[in-house]
Amino acid sequence: MRPTLIAPLIVTGLLAACTQETQNQIGRSVQNWTGTNGVLEIYAGAQVVRRFIHVDKLSTAYGTTDAESRPYRFGYGVMDENLNGQKDEGERKVYFELSDYSTPYLFFESPR
Repeated sequence: MRPTLIAPLIVTGLLAACTQETQNQIGRSVQNWTGTNGVLEIYAGAQVVRRFIHVDKLSTAYGTTDAESRPYRFGYGVMDENLNGQKDEGERKVYFELSDYSTPYLFFESPR
């Protein structure tokens, strides 16, 4: 067999032997490299009050010395000030944090 045929078979075999959690971690690692076109919406009741677009990912914060997860998520995205779902002039990329104890939020991949 040619080496170009053997390598994909080995990779497929290794992935099949992985647990579902390991496969999920590999998938998230790939997304970390490729990114996603995520949208983060923050709600007050049933109304969207803040939207961030072009979000690559939400990350869980970890302690520097104890490596324990912290009760908040963070990321970078364009603050969609007029909530129209697109980047307009003057809207720029910002850093944001979300507490696990804060208002409800929804993170999803943009359908556009």
